[in-house]
Amino acid sequence: MSFLQLSKVSKSYEGPAGGQSILVFQDANLELEPGQSAAIVGPSGSGKSTLLNIIGALDKPTSGIVQVDGQNIPELQDKAAAAFRNLTVGFIFQIHHLLPQCTVLENVLVPTQAGHTKKEHVGVINQRARSLLGDVGLSQRVQHRPGELSGGERQRVSVARALINQPKILLADEPTGALDQENSSNLVDILLKLQKEKNLTLIVVTHSMPIAEKMDQVYRLENGTMQKL
Repeated sequence: MSFLQLSKVSKSYEGPAGGQSILVFQDANLELEPGQSAAIVGPSGSGKSTLLNIIGALDKPTSGIVQVDGQNIPELQDKAAAAFRNLTVGFIFQIHHLLPQCTVLENVLVPTQAGHTKKEHVGVINQRARSLLGDVGLSQRVQHRPGELSGGERQRVSVARALINQPKILLADEPTGALDQENSSNLVDILLKLQKEKNLTLIVVTHSMPIAEKMDQVYRLENGTMQKL
C-alpha cells in the first residue's frame, strides 16, 4: 500500500431544492510515496482545489477511500482531522494569507500555536522557523512585516509557514498563480528542493504545464474524471 492513496474518490453536491446532485468528479485514483511529487492540472472549475481539500481533510468525499499511512482520512472525527491537518499536512495557497501586523518570523510560527501541536521548547521551534526562512532565502527578513516584502517573498514566507510543524505532505494550490514568471520559477525550485531534502509527498495544483512537468507524476482533472498523463 502506498503512503498516500486515493481509490475511486468521488465528490458531488446536492442540487438546489432537492434537485439532481451536481457531480464534481468521480473515481479519482492516485498513489504517492514519501519523496514523490505530483501535479494536478485542468481547467478552472474542474475540481482540482476540491480534490486537494479532500486530501488535506478540509472536505470529505462523497465516496471512495483517501488513505495516508494506512489511515482512512475521511473517517477521522473533527478533533483528529484538525490534528491531521496541523501536524501531517502543510498547505500553501495562491494567496499567502499572512497576518499584516505580525513579523515574518511570527507568521511562520502561527501554526505552532494550535492546541493539538506537539509541545516543543520555544527555542527549538524558533530555531526551526529561522532555519526554514534561511532555506527560502529570507534570513535577512525575519523582523520585517508582510507589507515590506515583495509578492514572491511573501509566498516564500508561506512555504516556511507550511513546513514549521514538519509535515509529511505538502499541498500547494496554485502557489505561483499571483507571481510573475521569474518568481514562479524560483518558488517551484525551492519547493522541489525542500520536498527532496525533507522527503515530503508534494501535490501541486497548477494551470502551468511547465511547472507540472517538473513533478514526478502529472494528472489531468477534466469533465469529472482524472487521468494520469
